Amino acid sequence: MLLYTHPSMLNHHPPRGHAEHAGRLQAVLDALEDMHFDRREAPLAEKSAIERVHPARYVEALEPAFAESAASLVRLDPDTFISAGSREAIYRAAGAAVAAVDAVMAGEDEMAFCAVRPPGHHAEPEAVMGFCIFNNVAIAALHALEHHNLARVAVVDFDVHHGNGTQTVAEKDARVMFCSTHQSPLYPGTGYASEHGLDHNVVNAPLPPGAGSAAWRAAMEQTVLPALDAFAPELILVSAGFDAHKADPLAQMELEDEDFAWAGRTLRQVSLRHCKGKLVSTLEGGYDLAALARSASAYLGALQRA
Repeated sequence: MLLYTHPSMLNHHPPRGHAEHAGRLQAVLDALEDMHFDRREAPLAEKSAIERVHPARYVEALEPAFAESAASLVRLDPDTFISAGSREAIYRAAGAAVAAVDAVMAGEDEMAFCAVRPPGHHAEPEAVMGFCIFNNVAIAALHALEHHNLARVAVVDFDVHHGNGTQTVAEKDARVMFCSTHQSPLYPGTGYASEHGLDHNVVNAPLPPGAGSAAWRAAMEQTVLPALDAFAPELILVSAGFDAHKADPLAQMELEDEDFAWAGRTLRQVSLRHCKGKLVSTLEGGYDLAALARSASAYLGALQRA
């Protein structure tokens, strides 16, 4: 498995006490230290790739804020801040996802993991939201479709918060399937089961607080997996958020470490059925450091062994 990351992602600093801090990524990297990966440097994303999702006017409108952040913290929305090191981290987080798709499509490996921050799945095409500035996984999906001439790309999002930004992209492009399990009610208040996209290419499986392992796995088995099989993706992308863990302070889904290992095994089998194993995961949420580290290790270890 390929692993894309970069030290610059540790230099994106929201204010002290913010949930999305550099210790999250460091905890994941420490947990993966003894696992076998082909480790690669995440490149800066090209604006041409970013602008498949985010219009040039949005991308350019961020530049004054990046310049201002060189001297002091800049608040982009109620939850999202940038600092002196943020611009490089943001561009490399998106670049990791694009490079991972390129490498997997070139046959360099069947799978890749992007250990990145800031996360991306809340970022709307023209709006910063929920710690997210660029939507890394959506950028990767449209890059796969346009640059590699794929016809069907699936995004599976098991972060406890609904990936509203990614759904927005799927709602405008039937070549993208977006499947999400998430807690509801919970931020951002989106992701209803009644939403189906353009051609049943949006699949939401909202679950109540306290749902637990059995209910979550049932949602995957009864809702997400049949949709994936019917769609038959040529590439699977995973928004791998680990904040559905029972120890996470921002939600109450109550999952265990083993649930993320189960997700790895299960999604690996789907990828082998439909796309010769091609699967790229990118880090989203997870805010209890110990649980995040264990869950990411369990998920990736299961992918490697499956």
